[in-house]
Amino acid sequence: MKPKALLCAAFLAALSTLCLPNRAYSDDSAASIAAGGLVARREIRVVMAKEVLYISPTKIVVDYDFRNDSDQNVTTEVAFPVPAYTYDFDGPPIPSQSFSDFRLVVDGEHVEFQTEAKATLKGKDVTGILTSDGIDIPTFGHLRETNSPEVELHTPDMERLPKPEQERLVRLGLFGTDRPWGTWTVHLQYHWTQAFRAHSTVHIRHEYTPVEGSKLMPPETLKNVLQHKEPTGNADTVQYELQDMHHLESLCPDSSFLNGLIRGIEASGPGYGQFAHPSWVDFILTSANTWRQPIEDFTLIVERGKSDSGQPDTRFVSFCAPQNAPVTKLDADRFQVHLTNFVPTAELHIGYFDLPAPPPK
Repeated sequence: MKPKALLCAAFLAALSTLCLPNRAYSDDSAASIAAGGLVARREIRVVMAKEVLYISPTKIVVDYDFRNDSDQNVTTEVAFPVPAYTYDFDGPPIPSQSFSDFRLVVDGEHVEFQTEAKATLKGKDVTGILTSDGIDIPTFGHLRETNSPEVELHTPDMERLPKPEQERLVRLGLFGTDRPWGTWTVHLQYHWTQAFRAHSTVHIRHEYTPVEGSKLMPPETLKNVLQHKEPTGNADTVQYELQDMHHLESLCPDSSFLNGLIRGIEASGPGYGQFAHPSWVDFILTSANTWRQPIEDFTLIVERGKSDSGQPDTRFVSFCAPQNAPVTKLDADRFQVHLTNFVPTAELHIGYFDLPAPPPK
């Protein structure tokens, strides 16, 4: 199989009779959130002897074997850093952005971890102001939706404060005058103290639900990528098109796949698709470089998951394999990359493409 790893057996024949699904969107794109692996304080005495990274559209699981080859016991702080986030009414839910379902297992035992949260507003640290008022930083004051048509959002931590303090927080810009949610940026990490005994190996596993990105792309975008052609039009249109092309190219689709997808789109009826709709999961692979390099044994397993129709055989996967390594097929739904003595130099972008669905009869 090609290193670029477009996994599309029998795809071209299927595309000849199918068209893109008829779907309603509140927006034509969604941003992914790239999290990664475990980070240490540059610990050169502990090597990542083995990493098995499993990625699917609904779950990321990472299994590590960390080995301490030194004659000394090593105790260090280990962290899972969450990408900084803000609240946007139209964006991903707060639990998704904060990876609140993060789970940690060490040597087969579930381990509790600590949460450290800081808040900034326009580059200024405002953690102290919020904590002194008892406002939870990661959840923007336990922000939640209501059942009332008049008030869509409810911020209990803010609303229980005396009116003068509420007004002060609004004057400081921490809450908007016309929107009932916090405006700060959350800097969050889950962390714990980990011991690595001399000449011993520790097995650590963590998992969480990824936040997928997605876009709608017209067939012109696919054609431009296929033909290595620069887009035309006004400056704004060209810039937008170049961004779409970059997204598509970062998923490493090959020419046979793009040709088949273009034919499927063009065969669909008006109002019945007319767009490609790739989604993707990002993973910060270079977080492994905070440990002693290289990763002695690295395995990436990608599962294609089910399409929006619920069928596993109508979704296909495309990604740039690390170091252009070969991709092997484990079974109908899983694909593997294996490397030894691996030092990551780029992040992972795993692309998912749904087969176009046939129009209703």
